[in-house]
Amino acid sequence: MSITPLKPLDIFWFIPVSGDGTYLGTLDGHRPADFDYLKQIAQAADRLGFGGVLIPTGKSCDDPFITAAALASHTQRLKYLVALRPGILSPTLAARQAAALDRISNGRYIVNIVTGGNATELAGDGIFLPHDERYDHTAEFLTVYNRLLAGGTVDFEGKHLKVRGAKLDFLPIQNPPPVWFGGSSEPGQEVAADHADVYLTWGEPLAQVKEKLEAVRAKADARRRKIRFGLRLHLIVRETEEEAWAAADALISKIPQAAIDAAQKKFAEESDSIGQKRMSALHKGGSRAALTIAPNLWAGIGLVRGGAGTALVGTPAQVAERLREYQALGIETIIASGYPHLEEAYKVAELLFPALGITANTARAHATQPGEFGVSGTGIVPARASAS
Repeated sequence: MSITPLKPLDIFWFIPVSGDGTYLGTLDGHRPADFDYLKQIAQAADRLGFGGVLIPTGKSCDDPFITAAALASHTQRLKYLVALRPGILSPTLAARQAAALDRISNGRYIVNIVTGGNATELAGDGIFLPHDERYDHTAEFLTVYNRLLAGGTVDFEGKHLKVRGAKLDFLPIQNPPPVWFGGSSEPGQEVAADHADVYLTWGEPLAQVKEKLEAVRAKADARRRKIRFGLRLHLIVRETEEEAWAAADALISKIPQAAIDAAQKKFAEESDSIGQKRMSALHKGGSRAALTIAPNLWAGIGLVRGGAGTALVGTPAQVAERLREYQALGIETIIASGYPHLEEAYKVAELLFPALGITANTARAHATQPGEFGVSGTGIVPARASAS
């Protein structure tokens, strides 16, 4: 059933600070995450009309704050959704960095709070709190962080954090910058209801997303807070359904079974993330047998990738219809990605944006030679393909 959205979705893209490539699970076609390449992706996303980009955090990622600050000066409209792990730095330092980045980018900074779910990685960063206490710490962190960025002087004493007379001398442009947050567990949803402007979920089947969003909305309503919703997933969009599924198959065609087994073992043994457990359950812990888990929803990326492991696969019309179904549940923003991220940014903008009613900034006032890409100079007006 096609559902007409009230307004176009806001589509964000992804900056692959861990590296990029054409195939998962292999070095064939690998692209290192050097700054020149990341700049190409950011400038493409900015030019094409994506609303923003997510820059992730973790020990395998280049620092997202430094990367965002460097990229901001090379783009004009693009917003930067910068992942921040609360346990690694104090809320006062994080607030100063946030304010600086917001000023550098002229008000284009958003924070994505990532509490973290891999105990081994967290231990490497000096974080040894159990699952639920990490969310208690996150709540305290956000209490101080948000008050500072709103211009207040903060005295706070909690179980994990204590500040006295904390204040920012240089405030951000936004008052305060928005807080985006994802957490599938009960403690995570409580933090979202108390502190988040936008709650994020990974690309699960509609019924699971609906249940999660309803739970978070109810918690926010009980606090008399309004919360918006975003969806994080991958996109594989092609002109025909056959091409789209062939691209999905090709993406995982070079993954050795040993790599899948090792990745799934790591997820199972090192992660206490409820969201990761939900992702792993979609492909039954690493099985290639039934990766299509809902119409056009494919779990193949999660065979080796932690976190967001699903993709919508299909024609522009099919993917647009699936996204509108999520929108009908309350999703307003899609944080998308595709491999490799530079080329897939263009495919999504050129193929999917028209089907969603989004104006892609791909056209320029520049003619072509007759017969090359158009028929300029011949007096013939070329037809445009239908967006439906």
